[in-house]
Amino acid sequence: MNTDSREVAPGRAGALPRRLAVPAGVLAAVTGAFAYVAAVDPNEPGHYPVCPLLHLTGLYCPGCGGLRAAHAFAHGDLATALTANALAVGAFLGFAAVWTVWVVHAVRGRPLRLVLAPVALWSLGAFVLVFTVVRNLPFGGWLHP
Repeated sequence: MNTDSREVAPGRAGALPRRLAVPAGVLAAVTGAFAYVAAVDPNEPGHYPVCPLLHLTGLYCPGCGGLRAAHAFAHGDLATALTANALAVGAFLGFAAVWTVWVVHAVRGRPLRLVLAPVALWSLGAFVLVFTVVRNLPFGGWLHP
């Protein structure tokens, strides 16, 4: 018999709400952030800080346009969101997929273990780097926010 009081047995009363507490808290935080960005338009100057890389060098970082993408995404305008920052839209959708898998695991009483192979992490980093470089080249103007 396991005497660890931190571990919750799947059949115990109240176990499901405890297992869903952290995913629900994360969802509440993300929803609050998206609600704020949806309400306070980043297209109007003065509401958010300027990207320091863009301000100092004139180069777009991988996150430039992310707030405008979140604003458009929150309003259901996927085309504008993709135009503002396609990488951010991919991250939003990726977060939704991982969060959904997390909740399914929590309901089933299994921990979520995300283990990415080094090749996957290097590939993701390379993709972000290529995205950043291409959006700053003349032929990558379609990736500008």
